[in-house]
Amino acid sequence: MKKTVDDVNFEGKRTFIRCDFNVPVVDGAISNDLRIVSALPTIKKVLADGGRAVLASHMGRPKGQRDEKFSLKLVAARLTELLDQDVALLNDCFGADVETAVNALENGQVVLLENVRFHAAETSKDAADIEGMAAEFAKFTDIFVGDAFGSAHRAHASVVGLSKHVEAVSGYLMAKELEYFGKVLESPEKPVVAILGGAKVSDKIMLIENMLDKVDKVIVGGGMAYTFQYAQGRDVGNSLLEKDKAELALSLIEKAKAKGVELILPLDTVIADDFSADANTEVVTGDIKAGWEGIDVGPAAVEQFSAAVADAKVVVWNGPLGVFEIEPFSHGTRGMGEVLAKSSATTIIGGGDTASAVVKFGIADQMSHISTGGGASLELLEGKVLPGVDCLNEK
Repeated sequence: MKKTVDDVNFEGKRTFIRCDFNVPVVDGAISNDLRIVSALPTIKKVLADGGRAVLASHMGRPKGQRDEKFSLKLVAARLTELLDQDVALLNDCFGADVETAVNALENGQVVLLENVRFHAAETSKDAADIEGMAAEFAKFTDIFVGDAFGSAHRAHASVVGLSKHVEAVSGYLMAKELEYFGKVLESPEKPVVAILGGAKVSDKIMLIENMLDKVDKVIVGGGMAYTFQYAQGRDVGNSLLEKDKAELALSLIEKAKAKGVELILPLDTVIADDFSADANTEVVTGDIKAGWEGIDVGPAAVEQFSAAVADAKVVVWNGPLGVFEIEPFSHGTRGMGEVLAKSSATTIIGGGDTASAVVKFGIADQMSHISTGGGASLELLEGKVLPGVDCLNEK
């Protein structure tokens, strides 16, 4: 169990909070501030204690150079509104001027550091670079709070480096992510169902193998279902297919059987003669004819999957079931989302495209938890140790 901000009184402490403010910006404005809003409980706890909050984040991929396009100035303005107090954006994330500004803070005040990725050392693979940048942060830090779950799978300087210098604890957002994924990985209330979609089996091999030891049923949809069906002797037309993974797919089916896990493939498929919104479409239950491709699960599959989760206590969903961005092929993902929205099970959405889908369909607030980290949640479900979690102090 990791220490959290509830285990600390931050009064007078210069508190480096690693947040995830990598928000989308469209036409010069933040188009979705969910990541900023999600960081507020941790920030407010530190400020309420009388801490001196120093917020840090990356934005985009400036490739280790200053690029005003990736400045956090819009984030500072939004934080000022949300916290109802001034949040100044400093000109850099370390250095003499930053140290002076942080040391001038009074209890209950907050500043935002400029994009940590303006420095190549932040994302360096060289341990000396990471340590050097972390040592710069340590000059103005009394305690570190890790609250950027979306970056927790990266051993970056601002994510892990300070833990070697000062006490390191989890923020509320990080703690919430770990709590919910723990419902699948550590102490699951059975039965547990995993819904796995996305394009390729090769992207989800470790995930499927790890899930077979944790869950009672695995529902497979999305593009990778066609590789499983091909492996079983089905014609899949022009559907997304990894022929070289057919043997692997069969081995996963056999592993599931051996472990007593039900692996469920869709009963029917929405096929199209073109990858476009105005394509001709059909619903088929068997082979997919030449020149056509599967792009979504069909209505019978949604009913089939609905029955499979009917008695579930916990459902974790990683990967859409079809190309939900194109309306004719959105019905499988939407249908499954609406089933989960009405479910009494604990429903955990694994970030990334799946999170985008439930937001698009207006059912996000009916899910138990939507992860803020697609890559991080995937690696956690694969059974990997996340550096940004591992570095935090134990209780």
